[in-house]
Order: sequence, then C-alpha cells, then structure tokens
Amino acid sequence: MVDASRLGLIRAGVTACLALVLAPLLLLVGHSAAYASTVVDEPATCTPSPENGCLRVQLPRGVEVAGIQFLVETPSGDTVLQETDEQGFSILEVTEPGEYTVTIDESTLPPGVAILPDAQGNVIVTRTAVLELTEGRQASLRPAALNFSVRAEDYRSVTPLSEQLAQALASGIRLGLLLALASVGLSLIYGTTGLSSFSHAEQVTLGGMTAYVMVQWFGVPFLLAAVLTVIVCGATGYLQDRVIWQPLRHRGVGLIQMMIVTIGLSLALQYTFQVVVGADTVRVLTTQAATVSVGPVTLTTQSLFAMGIAVLVLSVVGFALLRTRLGRATRAVSDNPALAAASGIDVDRVIRMVWILSTALAGLSGVMLALVLNGVKWNSGLQILLLLFAAVTLGGLGTAFGALIGALIIGVMVELTPVLGAPGDLKYATALLVLILLLMVRPQGILGKAQRVG
Repeated sequence: MVDASRLGLIRAGVTACLALVLAPLLLLVGHSAAYASTVVDEPATCTPSPENGCLRVQLPRGVEVAGIQFLVETPSGDTVLQETDEQGFSILEVTEPGEYTVTIDESTLPPGVAILPDAQGNVIVTRTAVLELTEGRQASLRPAALNFSVRAEDYRSVTPLSEQLAQALASGIRLGLLLALASVGLSLIYGTTGLSSFSHAEQVTLGGMTAYVMVQWFGVPFLLAAVLTVIVCGATGYLQDRVIWQPLRHRGVGLIQMMIVTIGLSLALQYTFQVVVGADTVRVLTTQAATVSVGPVTLTTQSLFAMGIAVLVLSVVGFALLRTRLGRATRAVSDNPALAAASGIDVDRVIRMVWILSTALAGLSGVMLALVLNGVKWNSGLQILLLLFAAVTLGGLGTAFGALIGALIIGVMVELTPVLGAPGDLKYATALLVLILLLMVRPQGILGKAQRVG
C-alpha cells in the first residue's frame, strides 16, 4: 500500500500537473468569446465519394501562408485559379479522373518564403497528380496531395521568441496529455505484472485505425465512433490477457520471454494494419477544423476538444486509483502481488481489469492523436513508442501518476526543442536526453520508490 508521505507527494505532483494543464486550457476556453474575431472560418471541405475526388495543396506545418495562388489544369484542359487560406491550405473538388497539373505562382509568395530545390538542384513550380477510380469497399476518386516544400526563415523570425515559447508550451501540453492517456496504461501494466509491453503502442494505432474505419467506411458519427473504439480496444485487452498473458503467467514464463512475445505481437499488428487499411496516412475526419487564438497561442477546436477529453479521463482514472476499491486493489497488487493474494485479492481479476483499462486508454489516445495530428498510419504507434517508455521511466516505473507527469514533461520538451534552436529532427532525442540526465540524479524517476540494489 502507499504510505502517507508518498501519497502526499503523489497528490502534490498531480495538483501541480493539473494547474499546469488547466491554466492555459481554461484561459483559451474562457476568453474565446472575447477573441471571436480570431476564429478562422472553416475552409471549403471535400469528401471523396464515387462521384468526386479531392485535390489538396497544403504548405508545410509551421508555414501557414494565405494568398499563395496556383493554377490547376484539369484533364479536359480547363484552368482553375486557387489560393491558400490562412492555414496554407486549399482543397479543390474534382469530378473527372485523369491527370491534373498544378503550377504555383511564385510572385504570390511572401518575402522569405521560397520553393526549395529538389535533390538535383531544380526548383519545381509544376506538379502533376493522377486521380483514378479505385475498386473496393469505397469506390471513389483517390485523393491526391501536392505538398510544396518551402523555406521560411524570414517568415518565422518575425515572431517574437516569447510568442514562440508560449505556442510551444501549449502544443507540448497538448502532446503530453495525449501521450499520458497511453503511458498511464503502460505504467499500470508494468506495475501489476512487471511486463514492458512493446505492443502497447500498436493499441494507439488500433484506436486511430478503428475510428477511421467506422467513420469513413461505415459512416458512423465521430463521437459514437470514438466511444465504440474505446470499447473495442478495451475488449482486445481482455482477449490478450485471457488468451495470452494469463496462460503464460500460470506456466511460469519469464518476463524476458513475455516481452519478446509483445515485440512479435507488435510486428504482427503493424503488418495487419498495412493489409487492412494500407500504408498511406488516413484521416478520421476530412474537414479542416477552425482555430482559436488567445494572445500568442493558437490551437484548433479539435485540439481543445482532445485536451478537454484527456483531462477529464485522466482525472477520473486518478480518482479511481486513489478512492475506489478496485484502485486500492490495483495499488496493492503493484506493491506486492503475493501479499495482495494472501489478503484475499483476486490478482488475476485485477490484472485483467488493468489490461482492459490500459488498452481502452491507449485506444482513446489513438483517436485523439489522429484527430489532432490530422491522420494516422500503420506505424503511428511505433513513432511514439520511445516517448511512451520515456514518460513511464521518467515518472517512475509502475506509478500511474508518475507516467502522467513524465508524459507532460516529454511533450513539452519535444515541442520546445525546435524553438530553442535545435533542428526539428532532434526533438525526440532531446526528450530522451532529459530522461538520461534525470535518471543520473534520481534513478527511480520522479515518483518512483527508491530500492536497495545488492
């Protein structure tokens, strides 16, 4: 069981995290009416169907420039003039298959924004895309995206560093909250079973993929699809423990062997996603969300929704762990399974409930990440696997509240790294470097329990 001093430390850490999370979130929500003029109207949307396809031109993330014009030549020879909106985004609905040619008007690029040359040094202002009728569950014109690579050193430098830091902090809290949904479950699994589950990240991918299939293949409303996705992912946790993990535990299989099984399960799920959905990035929602700006911070309405859901769910999980009978039983099994069993606790039942809760949380994380990051693909979970383990280790192995704190720290560090001058490709490495430095000072993690070695 948790002693009073450690419980006090947990409460203090959770209170600090909630204050850190809720302050900018409440500021955005509470002042959104006062800043109504900053809400960007939703651009024209396009949903692929048997009768039409969608031709998308989108500038890279972080360089959202409005008013850049380009000409689209259709297969029939007609020319359509398009331009990007405030988010550097434009969608053209097309109704005939064939080759479309897009030519960007360089004269409409703002100062400091230019098209980067390709590997051969050529600056390409014209791109082509072929839209074809596809066969299968949804016969539709295949959407094509033409993403022009641009550089924007002057464009980015006009933003004061304080505003960049504020935006990065808000984005980091958003990422940290969504990582926490998955890392809390991963920490609970480790705490009750001692197993480091490498397949847990694929539960995140499964959440995004399941929501995509329900919304785009079967037309289920998004909110209903999200609820059903959480139920489906929780059911997979029940099946995993019932079919795989409980028999292996009863046969006395070691943790190393079981960890290797999770790696195999992870690979199997990744390739299953490719077979069923494909290797391309798919979007749960095809509409572009409006944005809300408060001061220097700009977030989409989808991001605010995802953050709110994450705060609510994590608060409920935290309350359940501290105040409910199942939560106390879970902490008892985490501290000492043998003593918990001797005191009358059904350890197998507690572990099974942990698997159900953990996979359900991971599925919810996948839905919210797909919503915020504008898509999900077969290896989306693999890309955040190290971040999940870093959050769990940083907060303290086996401590759910530590995983929450660790996820917030990792999320903020990932988003702050490019602002502080480091290349964007190093942002994940910076988060892991913070983990290494902290473990050198506090090996057990932030809320972990110090143990004697030897």
